[in-house]
Amino acid sequence: MAFEFTDANFKEQALDTDGVAVIDFWAEWCGPCRMVAPIIDELSSEYDGRATIGKVNVDENHEVSMKYGIRSIPTILILKGGEVVEKHVGTISKAALNDKIEKALAS
Repeated sequence: MAFEFTDANFKEQALDTDGVAVIDFWAEWCGPCRMVAPIIDELSSEYDGRATIGKVNVDENHEVSMKYGIRSIPTILILKGGEVVEKHVGTISKAALNDKIEKALAS
């Protein structure tokens, strides 16, 4: 199961770390978000211990969503050492997201 990022834990779990964090900004009512959700859950399990992969519900966590200027969902941010290294807006295949995560881990 994917990690649940919130306004309260985002700094500690995504920014104050040297590792890679993959954040899926989503909402319950978003059809494309529901298409991406199983991919996020699968990758969360596959990268357990290597990267933190999770989700931010934009309807419940306005602070983080505003900080990163999230206007369209799903939006996926990949952070390394607290800095955004990749941003993807819209749906994405598991293979394509996997490639982006591997790239971030290798850099």
